Amino acid sequence: MTERQQRKLDHVRLAVDWLGLPSGAAAGRSGAGWEDVHLVNHSLPELSLEEIDLSTSIAGVSLGQPVVINAMTGGAAGVTAINRDLAEVAADLGLAMAVGSQTAGLRDPGVAESYRVVRKVNPKGIILANLGSDATLEQARAAVEMVEADLLQLHLNAPQELRMTEGDRDFRGRLEAIARIVDELPVPVVVKECGFGVAREAAVILHEAGVRAIDVSGRGGTNFAWIEDRRAGVTEADPGLENWGIPTACALAEVAAVGLPGLDLIASGGIRYGSEAAKALALGARAVGVAGPVLLRQQREGAEGARAYLRQLLADLRTAMLLTGAGSVAAMHRVPVVITGFTGEWCRLRGVDLAALAGRSEP
Repeated sequence: MTERQQRKLDHVRLAVDWLGLPSGAAAGRSGAGWEDVHLVNHSLPELSLEEIDLSTSIAGVSLGQPVVINAMTGGAAGVTAINRDLAEVAADLGLAMAVGSQTAGLRDPGVAESYRVVRKVNPKGIILANLGSDATLEQARAAVEMVEADLLQLHLNAPQELRMTEGDRDFRGRLEAIARIVDELPVPVVVKECGFGVAREAAVILHEAGVRAIDVSGRGGTNFAWIEDRRAGVTEADPGLENWGIPTACALAEVAAVGLPGLDLIASGGIRYGSEAAKALALGARAVGVAGPVLLRQQREGAEGARAYLRQLLADLRTAMLLTGAGSVAAMHRVPVVITGFTGEWCRLRGVDLAALAGRSEP
């Protein structure tokens, strides 16, 4: 087994360990901010649950549901079964699915099957390929071809790389590489953080480079800095670096507030429940990504556990939408939303008009 394949297996094992920790500051875990985001109850919604429309789109690609099984793994024989299970669930529930970083598959054709299995199991579904932001155009084309992808995720993860013994230390030229891929790749590109949050300044730069879809992927979900510290045997890490990042709700609110034309937002990082997915839609996301909780259920209960979890999340999302009076994803962007606490203070200081969000007209 190569060092890269072992790393993939370590990531799955340690991610499950992380997800099994108790929540809260006492365990060193930082929240995504959803507890500070409040949807306003609509007592006369004039809707039926069956007519709630969950369809949406990202960068022109239509999605039947606003929930994406986000990037998790691939690149080792031992993780093929995970991607097979997740692809089966995605096909059953009509969800888009992203594979994990395909660099390993490009370097070693022997592990490419751990990614290709997703398209084999889900031949008609929406699949997102995945590479790091240092990828070349040729690598991007090969990654898309490998899984016959509908979109490509290019991930940003400088904090994780810096915590990895074998990680990158030079991040120059990434924006230029992203811009070239966006301009020349035949499928749309989603630029995605890896749990550290996209700030408004970075979103503006990416938008100027031609990016039209961003997954803000903030702090509050799986902590890859924590995972890399454990891989390296670090037990007394700098807490400010191990918990680095922008909480997901904060990142989403501040990027949405900029109002960049034609930019579609995905929210991921600490979204566990349908009500939290609804909050993300109300803050401006067109879809949400869920990874950690799905992996945890798959590891404990197989495909059926992951399926049951996601089915309940979708049902609860429909319920939350009805309770706000919103019959569609677009209508969720118009419902009033109140932001309090730390998240509210962050947003206020970063220029988000909290009063305007709270005073929006009901759909």
